[in-house]
Amino acid sequence: MAGLQTDEIEDQKIRQRNNLISFDKVKTAPSKNNSNDTSNIIRFDRKELNAILRIYGFRVAGGEWRDYAIDMLNGRAVFSVFRRSSEVPLYMIEKNPKFERRQGAYSIVNAGGHVLKRGHDLAQVLKFFDKKPKLVSI
Repeated sequence: MAGLQTDEIEDQKIRQRNNLISFDKVKTAPSKNNSNDTSNIIRFDRKELNAILRIYGFRVAGGEWRDYAIDMLNGRAVFSVFRRSSEVPLYMIEKNPKFERRQGAYSIVNAGGHVLKRGHDLAQVLKFFDKKPKLVSI
């Protein structure tokens, strides 16, 4: 028991010396709506993530992309692609069921906020990232 107390004291001394903060006892602020309703949270399913991560893997192997982020929000899910982790996303692949009947639930948005491609089928939308043949002169 004494060893446990000395370990805790040592941890406190190290935190103080290195200006570290322990988040063990930190409480989060209550949300504005005070409800734990997650029914409106939109997520990518496994099939969709596999398709997106396949494209992401090819682009990482080519040295074009380096980082990604997945956001599951109320009303939409976003897969953001970054060239460097400290930048704004190059592309955002969005799933927004609100547009499912009209233009399609899936869209690709560039850093400027312009929709580059939109559709009902994710595989068709992701074809935007397929390599196009380039003309090579001899």
